[in-house]
Amino acid sequence: MSIYIQSLSQISIQEPLCDTWFDNPIYYNERYVEVIEPNYKQYINPMSSRRMGKILKRAVTTSLETLKKGKKGNEIDAIITATGLGCVENTEKFLYSMLDNNETLLTPTYFIQSTHNTISSQIALELKCNNYNSTYVHRGISFDSALFDAYVQFILNKINNALVGAHDEMTKDMFALYDKIGYWKQGDVNKEILKQSDSIGSFSGEIASCFFLSNEKNNDSICSLDGMTILHKPTNERFEESLLSLLKENDLNLYDIDAVVVGYSGDKENDMVYTRLKSLFFEDTPFVWYKHLFGESFSMSAMGFYVGATCFKNNKIPNHLLLDTEKEIINPKHIIIYNHFQNQEHSLILLSKC
Repeated sequence: MSIYIQSLSQISIQEPLCDTWFDNPIYYNERYVEVIEPNYKQYINPMSSRRMGKILKRAVTTSLETLKKGKKGNEIDAIITATGLGCVENTEKFLYSMLDNNETLLTPTYFIQSTHNTISSQIALELKCNNYNSTYVHRGISFDSALFDAYVQFILNKINNALVGAHDEMTKDMFALYDKIGYWKQGDVNKEILKQSDSIGSFSGEIASCFFLSNEKNNDSICSLDGMTILHKPTNERFEESLLSLLKENDLNLYDIDAVVVGYSGDKENDMVYTRLKSLFFEDTPFVWYKHLFGESFSMSAMGFYVGATCFKNNKIPNHLLLDTEKEIINPKHIIIYNHFQNQEHSLILLSKC
């Protein structure tokens, strides 16, 4: 069964709510990079906006923009959200408030908005949607899990469309905490350093992305989601079996794949998994990377999905996205998106040209 991506939107460390990054990306040298905020007044009532944390405003805005691009009203069958850390900013505000006020006279707003499913709930409130609503908090495989839930709901004919999003933010305190465990690189960070790195860590990014999926194809459909699978600690044999099965279900083989989108980040322990994949199955297939543009976060695999879909939208893969070649790919027909988290959870997603 094919599911169609009708529209998509992002707010990140690239230009928000547009695809300027595809031809004119912004490159960073810092380890800690904050999101480029759009003008929220166009999407959210200022009175409501004052009570929202940054991640909630980003989630609502990307959702509304995605529905606007998809020419879809508010009748959504499912809202499925992924987040690795949830509302970090509001959680910190609540905890600091506890310390400052000796655990008395606390403002309930920060507590209410610190829960992870607040994001999905806020989107539903804005859209007045009372249908299926779920949140996935599975660290680096959160988005993949949310997308897989939507995929299963489509297969079971329980929904005809879905709004699937992934949202994570990074604060200076949280950045410092993760820095202590070696999550970020030391010193300057740029594209070449990440590509040739032999050390652990990457640089941080923030992400809010949203996708409108439908089981109906139309003239505005960007590409099709033809299948996906999630594996837990697979052996090489199990991984190969799942990969070939995914291709066989769509009458494809390895040579039909034009590119593989991978979460190559400059962290040697993370990247060696992708290097091994290339040596085993895709030695002659170009690899596409994206974390040199968007940074690293628990929900960043959503940008891999976004990048893959945008390549179909623009009918090419530009050379700045190619990891191991400089010749851009014109008119791609099939792209695999591969993500793993700490070499334990693995996902494979097949996108095809409509």
